[in-house]
Amino acid sequence: MITLQSVNVGFNGRPVLEDVSLQLQEQRVGVIGLNGSGKSTFARLLNGLQLPDAGAVSVDGFDSRKDGRKVRRRVGFVFQNPDNQIVYPTVREDMSFGLKNLKYPKQDIEQRIEKALSLYGIDHLADRLTHQLSGGEKQLVALVGVLIMQPEYIVLDEPTTLLDLRNKRRLMSIVRELGQRIIMITHDLDLLSEFDRVLCFHDGKLLADGTPEIVIEKYLNTCDK
Repeated sequence: MITLQSVNVGFNGRPVLEDVSLQLQEQRVGVIGLNGSGKSTFARLLNGLQLPDAGAVSVDGFDSRKDGRKVRRRVGFVFQNPDNQIVYPTVREDMSFGLKNLKYPKQDIEQRIEKALSLYGIDHLADRLTHQLSGGEKQLVALVGVLIMQPEYIVLDEPTTLLDLRNKRRLMSIVRELGQRIIMITHDLDLLSEFDRVLCFHDGKLLADGTPEIVIEKYLNTCDK
């Protein structure tokens, strides 16, 4: 379970999130809100990419301040722009990076990479140069690069924003089948119909929290004001 207790975050003297307290334990949680509402900052709090100025964030009992490494092992993060995540020249090299940091034996790394590439249908990309991949291919590689680490939770920060319809459907098909708990920030409200819970942020505060139908309606009403 991910827990936030009285969390506040500010940048340059401006509050970005104010007094956010909640627990996340559902299988699929969506996060929506207008640009600048604080939802991406919220996402980054969940795996320690962002630390709270006040309050606390914990993952399965591990505090993001004190136990950052353990938190990041449990919570994988997929960036909106895969270029912010893919750092090595080839797909295979990029996927081995995190596993090498965890001191996995070379044979185990190779086996896990081959299994993941095959399972998610991107084995043909294994030795491609990452800068030559299409946007859709990059996003799939970024997602699989997180999955190969076998986190308990996966946070996706607007993963479909840069994708065409075909690649959006492909990525969401993979996400739909995952056993991990998913927290997804998105502007695409249609993707949330099957989610267990949706959070809506507005001006740094949690405006609504509940089922997709109720929260989306409240969000749309806010957009009309």
